[in-house]
Amino acid sequence: MTQLTPVFPRQTAPALEVATTDGGTWRLADQTPENFSLVVMYRGLHCPICSRYLKDLDNKLGDFAEVGVEVIALSSDVEERAVQAKADWQLDNLTVGYGLGLDSARQWGLYISAGIGKTSSGFEEPALFSEPGLFLVRPDGTIYFGSVQTMPFARPAFAEILGATKFVLEKGYPARGEIVDHTSAQAAE
Repeated sequence: MTQLTPVFPRQTAPALEVATTDGGTWRLADQTPENFSLVVMYRGLHCPICSRYLKDLDNKLGDFAEVGVEVIALSSDVEERAVQAKADWQLDNLTVGYGLGLDSARQWGLYISAGIGKTSSGFEEPALFSEPGLFLVRPDGTIYFGSVQTMPFARPAFAEILGATKFVLEKGYPARGEIVDHTSAQAAE
C-alpha cells in the first residue's frame, strides 16, 4: 500500500483523474481555472455530514466562479453510489467524481478508514474509503492550500475558504507550509 505522505504547498499536485456522474472524465492536468481548482474529497454516500457539506458547496458555486475557482467533489465511491449521492443530496450544479483509488487518496495525504456498518443515514460504509480532504490547486498544477482530516467532523467552512481566496487574490498572499525539510532550512540560516 502507498504510504501516507503530506502534500506540500508550492509543489506539483499528485496526478488526479476520476470519472464523473455526468459520464465524463475529470483530470486535474486538464483544468484551466482563472485562479484555482478547488478539489473537495468527501467520504461517500454513507456520510450524512458530507451531504450537508456538499449542499453548502453546491449553493456557493456561483460565488467561487466569480473569483475564478473551478470546483469538483469526489470520493472513492463506485458510480452507483456517487450518482445516488448527487441525486439524493440535490447537488444540482456540482461536478461529482467517483472512483478515487485508495492509492491515489494516499498520494494526496488522505487517511483511509475501514467500514464499520450502517451510518445514521442508513447506508453501509464501504469496506475501505478515504476520509475528507480539501485542496486549492493553482492553474500551474501546484498545491496552494490543503486540509486533510481523520474524521468527518469540523471541516473547513466554504464561506471561510471563499473569503480567504478573495484575500489571497487581493493581497498576493503566498502559499504557506512549503518547507519540506526544516532541518536543512534551519542550517541555511
